[in-house]
Amino acid sequence: MLVTLEDQDRSRWNGALIAEGVAILDDALAMRRPGPYQVQAAIAACHATAPDAAATDWPQIAILYAELARMAPSPVVELNRAVAIAMADGIPAGLARIDELTESGGLAGYYVLPAARADLLRRSGRRAEAAAAYEQALALAPTDAERRYLTDRLRSL
Repeated sequence: MLVTLEDQDRSRWNGALIAEGVAILDDALAMRRPGPYQVQAAIAACHATAPDAAATDWPQIAILYAELARMAPSPVVELNRAVAIAMADGIPAGLARIDELTESGGLAGYYVLPAARADLLRRSGRRAEAAAAYEQALALAPTDAERRYLTDRLRSL
């Protein structure tokens, strides 16, 4: 069963392991030679140390994705950055970036692109557009768990 980060019960996460990971990240960052793995770890730490989804430091995550895109450019990094921008700066800003990625064709056939677009459209109340994007994602989803999740989201509209 697919459970989004937003829907996870963070009280069930292992706080001791999170603290250990953050300490290791702090040691790595103290070397002042950050690479893509350290940036990815910093993004994960932002998520892991927030007490809930609403408290996530999305502006920091957007900055970290910008740095990751500079170090290790890829369309998937740009998609993640677009979502972070939507959460930090507003849905229209994120949707504009997702639309650019769609037009570029770099993620053609990758179900997460229309799924991310659908989620942002859903959050903004654009139900008909969200439904169309969920249907597009559903047609591309590779696993049963992902298809069930997308079907549930589509039904909720």
